[in-house]
Amino acid sequence: MNNKIEMKDFDVVLGFDMETDVGSYTPYYSGVEYGTQEILNVLEKHNILATFYWTGHAAEKNPEKVLEVHHAGHETGCHGLFHETLGDPIFPLPNNWPILESEVEGRLTIATDIIEKIVGHRPIGFRCPRLWGSTKVVNVLEKLGYTSDASLPLYFYGKPFTPYHPSSEDWTKKGNMKILEIPNFCDLTMNSSDPYQRDRDQWPLFRTQSATVLMEKVSGFIDFVNGKGERPVLCFYFHPWEFYQMPQGAMDFGECSVKPLDFIVENCGQKAIEEFDILCDLLIKAGGKFIRADALAEKFDN
Repeated sequence: MNNKIEMKDFDVVLGFDMETDVGSYTPYYSGVEYGTQEILNVLEKHNILATFYWTGHAAEKNPEKVLEVHHAGHETGCHGLFHETLGDPIFPLPNNWPILESEVEGRLTIATDIIEKIVGHRPIGFRCPRLWGSTKVVNVLEKLGYTSDASLPLYFYGKPFTPYHPSSEDWTKKGNMKILEIPNFCDLTMNSSDPYQRDRDQWPLFRTQSATVLMEKVSGFIDFVNGKGERPVLCFYFHPWEFYQMPQGAMDFGECSVKPLDFIVENCGQKAIEEFDILCDLLIKAGGKFIRADALAEKFDN
């Protein structure tokens, strides 16, 4: 492929993780039911194609939404079966043990089959819940015929900072696998004050602060990658529940109440919709070329 770099020459992969509301904190799908259309409206306005990563359960419970997204021309990818931890945990979460390695292939096979039954073809794009991937996961994905995995959280691993074919022995290193690993960009230049470097990450700045603030991270990342002589690829991750008003405060579930930190649900709904619209416009004006994950994988194979 041609790696010639221009000042305004970078790809943008918009990924939407289609899951239960507030990640694993609720069993509901209000975001999928009501937020999906808001996302599609903005994408249509800007003539953008994106990749939607569905958990098998979300797809099975909302097949009409899966088809709505599919018929709008977007890629239908997979996001696991139940938004479970498939790979290596990065930071602790209560009552959230990773599944056994021996379970990974079975669960991903089931999720893949569910999505195939709905859209009529097997998904070939994947993203792990919470971006918690692993070497086991990418090996299973390759076996199942996936061509891209957008799981690597760059804020934690720091490299590789451009898409790469991973090693079958260490998914965070370059190797000879066919699947393309697409890192989720972050600010690689800042000094982190968090033990897991989460303050370097892109999410959820577009709604907790603004699209303009997020674009500062975008510009910094592009400058960093250009400075290394590589072509930037910006991979984003969003969720449908961010585009619908989420409950504030504690959420009751029979034997307990769960209260996510305020920033998790801050400005979900109308503010998120408005800032996402602005973000798309700013990326277009900056010269971004929007591309689905499957098309990016093809591009890197040519």
